[in-house]
Amino acid sequence: MSVYDAAFLNTELSKPTSIFGLRLWVVIGILLGSLIVIALFLLSLCLTSRRKNRKPRADFASAAIATPPISKEIKEIVPAQNQSVPAEIQVDIGKIEHRVVFSDRVSSGESRGTASASETASYSGSGNCGPEVSHLGWGRWYTLRELEAATNGLCEENVIGEGGYGIVYRGILTDGTKVAVKNLLNNRGQAEKEFKVEVEVIGRVRHKNLVRLLGYCVEGAYRMLVYDFVDNGNLEQWIHGDVGDVSPLTWDIRMNIILGMAKGLAYLHEGLEPKVVHRDIKSSNILLDRQWNAKVSDFGLAKLLGSESSYVTTRVMGTFGYVAPEYACTGMLNEKSDIYSFGILIMEIITGRNPVDYSRPQGETNLVDWLKSMVGNRRSEEVVDPKIPEPPSSKALKRVLLVALRCVDPDANKRPKMGHIIHMLEAEDLLYRDERRTTRDHGSRERQETAVVAAGSESGESGSRHHQQKQR
Repeated sequence: MSVYDAAFLNTELSKPTSIFGLRLWVVIGILLGSLIVIALFLLSLCLTSRRKNRKPRADFASAAIATPPISKEIKEIVPAQNQSVPAEIQVDIGKIEHRVVFSDRVSSGESRGTASASETASYSGSGNCGPEVSHLGWGRWYTLRELEAATNGLCEENVIGEGGYGIVYRGILTDGTKVAVKNLLNNRGQAEKEFKVEVEVIGRVRHKNLVRLLGYCVEGAYRMLVYDFVDNGNLEQWIHGDVGDVSPLTWDIRMNIILGMAKGLAYLHEGLEPKVVHRDIKSSNILLDRQWNAKVSDFGLAKLLGSESSYVTTRVMGTFGYVAPEYACTGMLNEKSDIYSFGILIMEIITGRNPVDYSRPQGETNLVDWLKSMVGNRRSEEVVDPKIPEPPSSKALKRVLLVALRCVDPDANKRPKMGHIIHMLEAEDLLYRDERRTTRDHGSRERQETAVVAAGSESGESGSRHHQQKQR
């Protein structure tokens, strides 16, 4: 190119244009830069979409006990029309918290007690079970069609409970097994959170005082949990419901319920590794069978606590009136938080009162404060639920109240462990039975003595009449 051509080109490029008076070479540079940016953006979109389409893989970390320390990723089975082997679709289980929220403080300590959502492993269903069912090591994988058939299409007539977490239906499987089907409400990931926690926490756990999880269903937007059906309602209904002037819950039955709850919680706290903190102990979460045996249910808020950790810091959740004060203030959670809730529940069972009742006079609104004042004023006998047919002895009542008050000690370190609570309750139960046996034996002896005296009197009168007749 000659000098004249270069000069001409330079002149042309330097001419101003109609675009904001910019020179031609500036406009050309902007266009080229825009094209490069657009090309890079499209390239990044392609790479991102490819990553998302790849299945995430994670190694199984084998657990040492029934509750696995890592979260598991649940796969959804969608039967193909022309295939006998079901296709698998990844479902990422979220970590959104739910229920009553007292505080939004979240600490990094939460990761110490629970696994992050990214630490996932896969359940692989058994291929020889057909497209309808996939059997797992601890339970069964139900299809939506099975559960809809069991609950008559999830009809309202089969609803046995509902709340913020979802709706519980009564159902009967094809083999005649009665089940309770919890259909979790899929609101902003809340269903995913509760679904993941319950499958992890109680999927492999077996205890007579814990509601047994039989299996689950993941299909489309549906998240369902299938439990053993407990056919006698929950404790809240029997304490606060309309049961008439005399409650069917005698003192003996109430003590048996308290002891059953304690054994179930002791198994969660002391029989598993990592231990399980229920975090929502309350009367509506205690189910009862026909023999009045207690079964702890609803593990949607539960947390896992490893042996190396004394607590886990998490967002404060639970039910108002049952939450331990130190947990509500700091978010530091451990098994002592469950023990506080258990103490509140003992008080509720003994008195028939709610933990917080604003309809009562001032000074009686808070159950703990009212009970402490009554015990302090030596009026313990007045706190017993008036619907109990036969009140307990003063000694038996005071022993159970002592257990309850120790459980709600403001200093969490002074609260007894659940195993110790069981020993105290069993000693109390033995004492109460001995007292009743002594009372019955004493009454029996009195009746026998009365019968002997009466018989002797009748014998004396008969002998006297016989003697008089002989004299005549």
